[in-house]
Amino acid sequence: MFTALDALPFADRLISLRHALHREPELGLDLPLSQAKVLGALAGLPLEITIGTGLTSVTAVLRGGRPGPAVLLRGDMDALPVQEESGVAYASTIPGVMHACGHDIHTSAVVGAAHLLAARRAELAGDVVFMFQPGEEGQRGAKVMIEEGVLDAAGSRVVAAYAIHVASTMLPLGVVATRPGTILAASDSVTVTVHGKGGHGSSPHLAVDPVPALCEMVTALQTMITRTADAFDPAVLTVGSIHAGSAFNVIPEMGTFQATVRTFSPGTHRKIQAAVKRVVQGIADAHGVRVEIDYQANYPVTVNDPAEAAFALATVRGLVGPQRAFQAPQPVAGAEDFSFVLEQVPGAYLMVGAVPPGTDPGAAPMNHAPQAVFDDRSVLEAATVLASLAAARLAKASSDAVPAAATNPAAAPDTAPDTASGAASNPASGAASGAVSGAASGAVSGAASGAVSGVASNPASGAASDTVSGAASGAAE
Repeated sequence: MFTALDALPFADRLISLRHALHREPELGLDLPLSQAKVLGALAGLPLEITIGTGLTSVTAVLRGGRPGPAVLLRGDMDALPVQEESGVAYASTIPGVMHACGHDIHTSAVVGAAHLLAARRAELAGDVVFMFQPGEEGQRGAKVMIEEGVLDAAGSRVVAAYAIHVASTMLPLGVVATRPGTILAASDSVTVTVHGKGGHGSSPHLAVDPVPALCEMVTALQTMITRTADAFDPAVLTVGSIHAGSAFNVIPEMGTFQATVRTFSPGTHRKIQAAVKRVVQGIADAHGVRVEIDYQANYPVTVNDPAEAAFALATVRGLVGPQRAFQAPQPVAGAEDFSFVLEQVPGAYLMVGAVPPGTDPGAAPMNHAPQAVFDDRSVLEAATVLASLAAARLAKASSDAVPAAATNPAAAPDTAPDTASGAASNPASGAASGAVSGAASGAVSGAASGAVSGVASNPASGAASDTVSGAASGAAE
């Protein structure tokens, strides 16, 4: 387990990294500036590093001092096409691009976890894979990295994987939430194009108007959701874009709308996909128009392994205290491509509060908003959580293996290899030595002490469901 004091020596460099990433955000799968910053931040650590071919990813493997399995920590690196309005001193210098979802914190936190774990490399009974991933915001970067072998980067398949997501709203700074089973929804996108026959607005009988059909489809789909999805296994469909025509007195040739669909189980996912197509096609037939339906299944449901979620929650409670870590009572409708990782290996996804003290968590701008602000101290909170999860999970695997080794002396581990070399055995030297800057002073200890609102200090209360749903509804794609 790691504490706030363990993270403090790295505070300056981690917060500086976070600010540098925030100033130069990048979109999609090609993040050369972010990749270079991560590689620079990992320099000097005893890591085996590879970079992606189909994307600018970074995979780093830390070999533990004793034999054991491997675990994985994920940090996503990409930003959003949002014009920043946060007002922070380190705001984006790239017009129309912003780290509005906190991925700059995720990346910096995984770098922090690498430094923390490298300092105790000799104690680790196994290896840690650090996954720095582009393209979380809709480009399926995790899937590409899986195809390129990230889950087997240590030489064998990782036995557990963990990721965190910071929240700019609802969860007070340093409060952690997770749950067993489904934690985030599947995310689909739908583009519907209706083709009619253009004409003069005064004579609709001489044209085939796509606009009424388009409007009826939008409203009928909302009714379909309420009549198709189980109330206890819900679905969400939101039409976010609709376009038709160019003048008030012209019947257009075509019109389009785009929607997002969120579901929480494979069964409902299949049912809603079929129903969307059926409703849209039926209305098109009734209006005598031609329709094209492009239904894309983007991200699957994010499902925490129950045992790993329970282990993660217990570990975090031991780290931050029982009143700052709680089990979320229900899933939320955000989506995540860490779901691709959790389809392959057991693991857990956790939410970490990043609302600056003095800001009302209930009124703070949410993730993806131009005004979203994430407190610097959440970098250190997240780094200690991730490092503690990795170290504790390897220790658990080693402990679980003891009976087998005891009954089979040949299975007992050999003498541990040498400890890390100077640069890694003293990672606090150099740039991080000296006092912690004002931005990070008291970073983890006291960051949320006494500041946890009633909803978090009493996670069993009914309001807890609002806490997590609000925090994560915009946290992921």
